[in-house]
Amino acid sequence: MKYIVVLGDGMADRPLKELSGKTPLEIAHKPAMDYVSRNGKTGLLRTLRDDMPLGSDIANLSVLGYDPRKYYPGGRGPLEAAAMGISLDAGDIAFRANLVTAEKERMKDYSGGHISSIESKALIDCLNKEYADENIRFYPGVGYRHIMVLKNSDLSHEDFIETPPHDITGRLLKGNYIKPANKGAESWASKLNDIMNDSTRILSDHPINKKRAREGKEPANMVWFWGGGTKPAMPSFKELYGVSGAVISAVDLLRGIAVYAGLAVVNVPGATGYLDTDYAAKAEYALESLRDNDFVYIHVEAPDEAGHEGLVKEKVKAIEEIDEKIVARILKEMKGQEYRLAVLPDHATPIEAMTHTSEPVPFAIYSSPEEGCGDGRAYDERSAALGSYGLLAGKQFMDLFIRGIIR
Repeated sequence: MKYIVVLGDGMADRPLKELSGKTPLEIAHKPAMDYVSRNGKTGLLRTLRDDMPLGSDIANLSVLGYDPRKYYPGGRGPLEAAAMGISLDAGDIAFRANLVTAEKERMKDYSGGHISSIESKALIDCLNKEYADENIRFYPGVGYRHIMVLKNSDLSHEDFIETPPHDITGRLLKGNYIKPANKGAESWASKLNDIMNDSTRILSDHPINKKRAREGKEPANMVWFWGGGTKPAMPSFKELYGVSGAVISAVDLLRGIAVYAGLAVVNVPGATGYLDTDYAAKAEYALESLRDNDFVYIHVEAPDEAGHEGLVKEKVKAIEEIDEKIVARILKEMKGQEYRLAVLPDHATPIEAMTHTSEPVPFAIYSSPEEGCGDGRAYDERSAALGSYGLLAGKQFMDLFIRGIIR
């Protein structure tokens, strides 16, 4: 038996006036997802809770069967660090370091105009030259997503309160900087905030940003720290579920979860973590990985990026690309084999909110060859609410998907 998960990050949404009261999933042309849903069984999955951060780290840990209350490292920083091969010692705190666009003391763009990896490496090198010391070090990642490691601080992630930059698009920076959770963290919080503020002086005049300005692009003129966490300890996915597996994602967060879960990380040329990702290549490499593995987790970031930017047409298109180039391809190539296929988001990223929200998300599971044995409904939020699986907690999903049990 082969197990395939196709996860469209942030794919779920809310009814929109511009879509005549429908969601992007309801309006999108997605015959392959609808096939999975109609011939499989559906339900809703609660992957996020309002009493924990509404992050993709928590949501994907849940979907993969890791209870976030037990395995969440406090932030996504250490997970992304693992994907980048950064070794963390006990007590090290890894922060996500976004290159962002700040304008008139507001967060204009959490992605620095979706700066390229080549451009951003030069900016991260510049930040290292200016601020790195025995306690602070920057590491270049992909696009606008980077890592800063705070060493030897005698603190933990619980000592800081940070704000994700994508949660404050268009809002004032003031009031959203790092806050100390106790007096012992005050000096370090102040130092990190000083670096963020001073980085505008360093980055605004960098040749990379001057060139971007001439080309009409947003400058990546500030660094923003968030998602701080410490190294987690997790059992392997094989220990939990008895199958070997792989993760396909352009996003370091998912690749880092894979490292800690003992899942293989598959590198896909053309996978960007944005709307221009190579969907077809992800399907091709996923199918190839199943020759050596029983399980593959295909993560596509594009719908989430569209949601964060409030781009309705682009979100619908991303869903349709996932359907045509990934789900349909898998259905075609796996025909005649024994396999199980799931389609779901990790969380909702509604267009109107432009950030993650905690409402449950639709999922569908198809087991070959069960044509005509399923719930008989299209794949979307409203249809899944009527599905035979009902409402489940996120951590229950993998048991259901692999073992066929709910507990």
